[in-house]
Amino acid sequence: MSSSFEKFQKRRVITSYFSVVLSIFLVLFLLGILGLFVINSKRLSDNFKEEIAMTVFFKTEATDSTIAAFTSELKTAAFAKSFEYVSKEEAAKKHMKVIGEDFMQFLGVNPLQNSFDIHLKADYVTNAGIAKIENRLRKNEMIADVVYDKQLVTLVNDNIKNISMWILIISCVFALVSVLLINSSLRLSIYANRFIIKTMQMVGATKSFIRKPFIQRSVLLGLIGSALAVFALIGVLVYIQTTFPNLGIMEDKLAITVVLLGVLILGVVITWISTFFATQRFLNLRTDDLY
Repeated sequence: MSSSFEKFQKRRVITSYFSVVLSIFLVLFLLGILGLFVINSKRLSDNFKEEIAMTVFFKTEATDSTIAAFTSELKTAAFAKSFEYVSKEEAAKKHMKVIGEDFMQFLGVNPLQNSFDIHLKADYVTNAGIAKIENRLRKNEMIADVVYDKQLVTLVNDNIKNISMWILIISCVFALVSVLLINSSLRLSIYANRFIIKTMQMVGATKSFIRKPFIQRSVLLGLIGSALAVFALIGVLVYIQTTFPNLGIMEDKLAITVVLLGVLILGVVITWISTFFATQRFLNLRTDDLY
């Protein structure tokens, strides 16, 4: 009979430890994901901005030397991240693939123009910045037109400001919720041992002596949970870097190290503080209040 009870008690203790580690792991993992997103938010927004292309069309009379001169200009231009020259023949092939017909058979000529698809650096993807670049390019008499999605540029810049503000607010709220959730898990774990705490106190054990094993156990559980969260975050980073190499999410190694160390330290600190105050509460309770 006693053997069955002991096994039941061991299973309950193991389950309690597992639930504490799992809650710490999940909370710190989500908090770490949010932290990584915050430090990479500018990189992500810049990457999205740089996907917006500006297309420069040249007049039919533009010569090869004109195209070559413009290519040299773009290579030294501060605003150009990358560019691609699209001849009117290449443009015709792309159009035929899209519409599924050879439109030049009906027209007899190729009405398309030679063009450049220019991807601007993120700092220049603003309404004012692109307007300056457009005015500069239009000074070239061989340029027929400069086309880009003005509404998309406005929408992107406005949304990035709003998203950044909400990310900051959510980060603060989530950090508070994380502390409360971990604290609740540990308080429940300490609550299950409230009679042991009071018994040790009644036989003359000091408060620091009673708190010590509970704090050591909680810190160990916190360390295990936060370590698992760190490994999971590293796995996520490697996956994103492999799947989306253009984002360069692993480039800022110092910031990533700070986030991972922060998760590890936070797991230990929160469990230490939560356990200290939880045990202190039961130490200060009267025996009748334990029930």
